[in-house]
Amino acid sequence: MASPYVVPRIPAVDAVAADERAATFGKRSIKTDAKVAGLKLAISMTDLTTLAGADTPGKVRSLCRKARSPMLGRDDIPTTAAVCVYPPFVAQAKRELEGTDVKVAAVATYFPSGQASLGERLEEVKRTVGEGADEIDMVINRGRFLAGDYTFTYDEIAAVKDACGPARLKVIFETGELVSYDNVRRASQIAMDAGADFIKTSTGKVNPAATMPVTLVMLEAIRDHWFATGRQVGMKPAGGIRTAKDALKYLVMVKETVGDAWLDNHWFRFGASSLLNDVLKQLEKQRTGAYQSDRYYSTTGAY
Repeated sequence: MASPYVVPRIPAVDAVAADERAATFGKRSIKTDAKVAGLKLAISMTDLTTLAGADTPGKVRSLCRKARSPMLGRDDIPTTAAVCVYPPFVAQAKRELEGTDVKVAAVATYFPSGQASLGERLEEVKRTVGEGADEIDMVINRGRFLAGDYTFTYDEIAAVKDACGPARLKVIFETGELVSYDNVRRASQIAMDAGADFIKTSTGKVNPAATMPVTLVMLEAIRDHWFATGRQVGMKPAGGIRTAKDALKYLVMVKETVGDAWLDNHWFRFGASSLLNDVLKQLEKQRTGAYQSDRYYSTTGAY
């Protein structure tokens, strides 16, 4: 039976304006207490991630410990938002994080390619949620989307959302493969219409991944959807965000585009494990006046 979904008219994106607007967010001056608050907020919004073929229980255990306590001896440092792993490690991560507010997220739907039948993808989602995942990060079938089969994209997201049950759904577009800002805007609208709880730029496996202009386009789609429906949808840029300076730029963009309601890890996340150590180093610099060596910080996962 044909899907009843009709793709709404999507406004064209002025690419030049998006690029120019995104560049302005790095020009804000953030000093002292506000900078420290922003850095701690960035930690609380980070999804620590390990998505390597060589992942082991030991690596997942270490990642969960870092999520629980990003810097030993600093009780003022918040936990991260989530730990994101492949489905076979969900049960272990759930045990490791018991008693904390750190969520267990899992990539599913045959991440990162999404090249499997819908039935196989839904089965993986249900199995992963059954193991205890709080959040599912799915990938859309980019080939079908780029071929213009937008009702397929809507239907697959809606089906995965239904399969998630109580778990929240993040929909990954792999924006580096979507070619244009217009496609990013269209994918954002379709995903939100289909029930996505979050929209997410990238798997971290393809370059370019998250960029400021792409994230701006997605945030503007979220803002317009909120105005039209009253429904709040989260945002997760993932891949390529590696410095505390970059994280603060993204937080400025969130505040100025969708507002303070999104400055919370229930509605905004960084998919950027390598970001965490740079943020921790910046916090120590603010506290002591000196940078510490990398050897004082444990390594983290992918992205």
